[in-house]
Amino acid sequence: MKSIVIIGSGMGGLTAGNLLAKKGHKVTMFEAQKTPGGYTGGFRHEGFYFESGTLAFESSAQVFRAMKEIGVFDKIEFARQKMHINAGKMNGVCSSYREFKTLAYCSYPGEKEKLDRYFGEADKMIRAMTGMMAPHGVAGFLAFPFHLAGFMYLFRKYSKITVTDFAAACFGEGSALYAHFKGFGYPDMSAALIGPALAAFLDDYWTVKKGFQSWADALADNFRALGGELRLGTPVDKIVTKHRAAAGVEARGEFFPADWVISAADYKKTFLAWLDDRSLLPAEFVKKVSETAVSEGIVTAYLGLSLPPAELGKWLKAPYGSYRDPSSVADFRLGADDPDYFKKAGAGLYSPSLHDASLAPEGKSSLMIQAIAPTHWMNNWGGGDRQKYRELKEGVKRELVAKAAAVIPGLEERIEYSDLATPLTYERFTANTDGATSAWSWNPHNKFYGSPLGVHIGTPIKNLLIGSCWSAQIGGVPSAINAARRCARRIG
Repeated sequence: MKSIVIIGSGMGGLTAGNLLAKKGHKVTMFEAQKTPGGYTGGFRHEGFYFESGTLAFESSAQVFRAMKEIGVFDKIEFARQKMHINAGKMNGVCSSYREFKTLAYCSYPGEKEKLDRYFGEADKMIRAMTGMMAPHGVAGFLAFPFHLAGFMYLFRKYSKITVTDFAAACFGEGSALYAHFKGFGYPDMSAALIGPALAAFLDDYWTVKKGFQSWADALADNFRALGGELRLGTPVDKIVTKHRAAAGVEARGEFFPADWVISAADYKKTFLAWLDDRSLLPAEFVKKVSETAVSEGIVTAYLGLSLPPAELGKWLKAPYGSYRDPSSVADFRLGADDPDYFKKAGAGLYSPSLHDASLAPEGKSSLMIQAIAPTHWMNNWGGGDRQKYRELKEGVKRELVAKAAAVIPGLEERIEYSDLATPLTYERFTANTDGATSAWSWNPHNKFYGSPLGVHIGTPIKNLLIGSCWSAQIGGVPSAINAARRCARRIG
């Protein structure tokens, strides 16, 4: 039996904790907040349930396999996440990549040649990825080298091109289709990810019917039942090293020895804030960790509505929706200094209570409105001036509510509760640098790892592993679970 400390109780930490406790190891998990889950958690206010940040996940086969291995799959109600796209001419519900393509062609029949150019390349990426990741039968395995070669060719061709530049090449800057497609995914993510991302977000996008917090709670309960210790409300102050190896952590002035330490938390803080001896790190590693950009943060308006789910559903048409005014395009690259950025940006609308009416008081609904936030918008939300911060928050909340009101008539009169979370809020509650929503930046010019597909749990410190989505260039729930499983295998 080994003694293991895990920092953070997000999806990576909870998965690693369960797998290791199931093997009989002594596992102690530290969580700064009073509830487990991190970004994959949720909360209630005045009876309305809201997600902390994460609304869905992809790669369901991998995720479900891990939950079955742990023994909690039957305790969680997973549900497909359909998408209502509301963007000018493009207005419809899509539950598959094929339906999305049909909607685009029907909405812009005169742009067939340009859409063929865009989707033709996306289709090639999807075929190559599918054949490489899931070969079927003898023929599939024989064809694997060809799919791999095709994927690598397309990856090299598009890996250093952003989605913004790819959309401009296909549709022309300033066009309505350019406005639609440049906003797909994370700002300026690699064009090499367009096909896989479209397939994942439309063909294999899942959520938790009773809220992500129910998933985190099921994993936390199972972890405790296996003998694991979950210390909630206990932030780690220091990762302690001895003889150039991780030897445990210090929390609230107490030392907790361990044979292994897994950081299922922010990568930058792990090495730049918590590690007790940075002289153990190579100088080039410290420089890289310090300078590499993280993924963008979000703003989220949380609304409690005096609106029955059935009535709200008439307008949203699906629990999750994407709203964008094609005539008003935000320039993310210049957005940090643009006071009107959120007025021009698109937004996502999500109602947990449309999946399960019990997530709001009877006859009422919860609604979240999210938008990608430029890093350090408006001098990092007021430059530390609390009054300015409150004013900026109220202004952004008004803009987001106005966007949702364009979809839901009379929305303003039905609001009973409202609040706004900013990247500063998310950093405070998740410890992610700048409130990063998906670990490292998706921009191909700001990479931490060389490959977007690799998982890197090892670190320069012996017996210190990364067990979260920070182990991969492309973060998310599947990346966190993949890292956790690898940590469990490494420790044995």
